[in-house]
Amino acid sequence: MKLTINRSDLMRALSHVQSVVERRNTIPILANVKMEASGDALKLTTTDMDLEINESVAAKIAQEGTTTAPAQTLHDIVRKLPDGSDVEMTLEPGGSTMTVKAGRSVFKLSCLPISDFPDISSDNLDVTFTLPAADLRAIIDKTKFAMSTEETRYYLNGIYLHAIEKDGVALLCAVATDGHRLAKFEMPLPESAAGMPGIIIPRKTVGEIRKLVEDAADVISISLSASKIRFAFDHIVMTSKLIDGTFPDYQKVIPQGNDKVIELNPKAFSAAIDRVATIMTADKSRAVKLAVNGQNMVISANSPDAGSANEDVSITNDNVEMEIGFNSRYLLDITSQIEGEGCRVVLADSSSPTIIEDLADSSSLYVIMPLRV
Repeated sequence: MKLTINRSDLMRALSHVQSVVERRNTIPILANVKMEASGDALKLTTTDMDLEINESVAAKIAQEGTTTAPAQTLHDIVRKLPDGSDVEMTLEPGGSTMTVKAGRSVFKLSCLPISDFPDISSDNLDVTFTLPAADLRAIIDKTKFAMSTEETRYYLNGIYLHAIEKDGVALLCAVATDGHRLAKFEMPLPESAAGMPGIIIPRKTVGEIRKLVEDAADVISISLSASKIRFAFDHIVMTSKLIDGTFPDYQKVIPQGNDKVIELNPKAFSAAIDRVATIMTADKSRAVKLAVNGQNMVISANSPDAGSANEDVSITNDNVEMEIGFNSRYLLDITSQIEGEGCRVVLADSSSPTIIEDLADSSSLYVIMPLRV
């Protein structure tokens, strides 16, 4: 294998694929990037056995071939090379060493056999549909903050994506919850997605695909089965195993009888919570109390070590009078996703789940559990 490639192009592709590589693993081949040079492109692939990313990048191929090289080391080398330089990579006879040259710099990297590299992307994925990149970003952004990080309830460690029907309309629905808050987002179901199984996309996969689609082309192709999902766009293909578990019946968590309605500006609400919560830097629960009375809400917090804080926020309500406590971080996560000028808080009492909605966007809904304060 022998090729020449632009440093910037190689750097961009390596930045995409190397993030999958686990820095601590017991299988040496998983620390390597698979490199396949053929035609006029170099294809780079990495995997952690659950997630695989490959990206093709234009290159001048003098001799076709394949090998694997240490992903992190190669990424660090290319990152430190000067902008605009060309990188020459040559697999030495015997296949155990690859020489990397750029200007006066020469590196020799140890390679492992291509036959050792695992392939997780060969399965048949029988449902395929497309989504605008903006829609995929919305699905993730509106729900990912509510994913659980608790490994004992592994089936909550991702986004539940499934098809539903509401008022005769087919919808694609994404839900995430950690037991303390829940986020739900709905959009019209793509025609080709009819009959798709309900799937749980793992937290790591959600994070990686969100980074990759930040500047993606207009359309993302999504293929899935009951056990795997694949995203394809531009010159990138990402394949991931899905969480093998049953997502709980989230509809039971969404309260139906809440009858106390408050409307307020989400940006003012968020800013006030953020300021008041400053007093509780050492408090893990970071609990704030909301006291509603007349046309005002008083947001307050107390810290045994630092002191106390409170701030008034103007609201519109039906003469609601009550006090309720919440984790301030959870409130900020929700309000940061509300893009309109108004949000609705629908309460029952100080110990029951509360609904928060974006007045300008009926496709999203949030539920948050209260705290004792």
